[in-house]
Amino acid sequence: MKSVRHGRVRWRVLAWALALGLSAAVPAPANAEVVFRRGNDAEPESLDPHKVGSHWENSVLGDLFLALTTEDAKANPIPGAAESWTISPDGLVWTFTLRPGLLWSDGVPLKASDFVFGFRRLLDPKTAARYAFVQYVIKNAEKANAGKLPLEQVGVRAISDRTLEITLETPTPFLPGLLTHYTAYPIPEHAVRKYGDDWIKPGVMVSNGAYTLAAWVPHDHIAVTKNPTFYDAANVAIDTVHFIPLELEPQAFARYRSGQIDAFLGKNGFPLEDMPIVNRDFPGQAHMVPQLAVEYIVGNMRKAPFNDPRVRRAVSLCLDRDLLVEKVYKVGFVPAYSFVPPGTAGYNNAAQLDFKNWSMDRRRMEARRLLADAGYSAQRPLEFEFRTMAITRSRRVIVTSSALLKECGIIAHIFLNESKVYYTALQMFDFTLGMAAWNADYNDPYTFLSLLDSRAGPYNYQGYKNPDYDRLMDEAQRTQDLDARAAILAKAEQLALDESAVIPVAISSYRELVAPYVKGYQENATSMHRSRWMRLERP
Repeated sequence: MKSVRHGRVRWRVLAWALALGLSAAVPAPANAEVVFRRGNDAEPESLDPHKVGSHWENSVLGDLFLALTTEDAKANPIPGAAESWTISPDGLVWTFTLRPGLLWSDGVPLKASDFVFGFRRLLDPKTAARYAFVQYVIKNAEKANAGKLPLEQVGVRAISDRTLEITLETPTPFLPGLLTHYTAYPIPEHAVRKYGDDWIKPGVMVSNGAYTLAAWVPHDHIAVTKNPTFYDAANVAIDTVHFIPLELEPQAFARYRSGQIDAFLGKNGFPLEDMPIVNRDFPGQAHMVPQLAVEYIVGNMRKAPFNDPRVRRAVSLCLDRDLLVEKVYKVGFVPAYSFVPPGTAGYNNAAQLDFKNWSMDRRRMEARRLLADAGYSAQRPLEFEFRTMAITRSRRVIVTSSALLKECGIIAHIFLNESKVYYTALQMFDFTLGMAAWNADYNDPYTFLSLLDSRAGPYNYQGYKNPDYDRLMDEAQRTQDLDARAAILAKAEQLALDESAVIPVAISSYRELVAPYVKGYQENATSMHRSRWMRLERP
């Protein structure tokens, strides 16, 4: 084990050298290509910013594209394609000035009109972008997305080639963070017009970020190479990045142990039970990072039995969150009694499940009473299909949860899917009860609470529709005083919790692995690690 523990890279170089019949003492050429192999949570569904909706796709897209703002190494919003901006006194009009000389990767000048094209394409009903609702803060965005207004009336316009104006529905102080999101990326109109849906294929794709798409071998890797037209290319140290989809924790850890990846930057880099091995063999290389993310359960409220609030509350009551964290989630997780994770900026987490301090005996007694009131009994038990992803932790969570539900007389039939298939089922509302997780797209409670808005489209998995909730969300968006806004959002969250619109289970953490020679890595609560900030210093 000594060679694995202390000489991970040296062992790999020696093996390669022996395989080639060379001496291990021969150094790599000074101008050798620098390749960074980073594990990613899963296989992307697409690389079209308007056709995706997962963190693992965001990891790749953030290397390929640059929005008006972007993330620094700690995931804080900083200027991106825009070098500066001004805000009108009422907070509604933001005017962005683009950096001079910006180019697409094919050498075509990038203009403010490319951002206009991107926003209009996102909001075009024909695009059917699942994540369009994220940009509903823009004036007329929601109405245009619903086909009620022409796209030309969306509040985004190019004043000049370097000046972009965005008009908002309500003041949005978190806009710089929101605009880092892939729904705000510019889209190369000239490439889309020429190639149609094929514009995202290797050899064709045009992008404006630190890297360009070189190859996509499904379920093997996505390769991106340094973009010479990127405005800050001189400071990009890594030549090529391979994003390797590793959906199962044991698989990810095995690839890291064997030196086949340099880092795993995502949610599930190693099984929790292997933590002693990780700490022993790779000291300082595991990062358990508390994240702005919640794991929760959703019942499909569009049909029986979860259209009944008594049933939803009974399921929530029966889940022993403390036991789940202690026995299944383990290190780095805490029980969730709210939907918005603690530590979210500008929020005091006043909203809580009302039974947080009840004993489990009292919770089970109340659950049985609710079930009996809803017409269920030992002779006619509540029975349904319970879905989740096939990854190790999700599988264990659902098995334990099903056992806890059984103690209340509830029968849950477990059904497992590949991640991409499973989340498609959630977004198509093809489920009865399911596990879900949400990672903050930006550090504000709105990124979580907007999911329960009836206008959130396919990301309102459960189909929660409450006009009072929507009204509170609208009121919060109109409120400029941040303390008053937080109080309104907390009122909305409490309403949703009281109706069991969502069943929070655990506040999670990332389990990332980073080799010592990977420099520039910074822990952050959203696990946004753009390759442009990192470098490799192999011994």
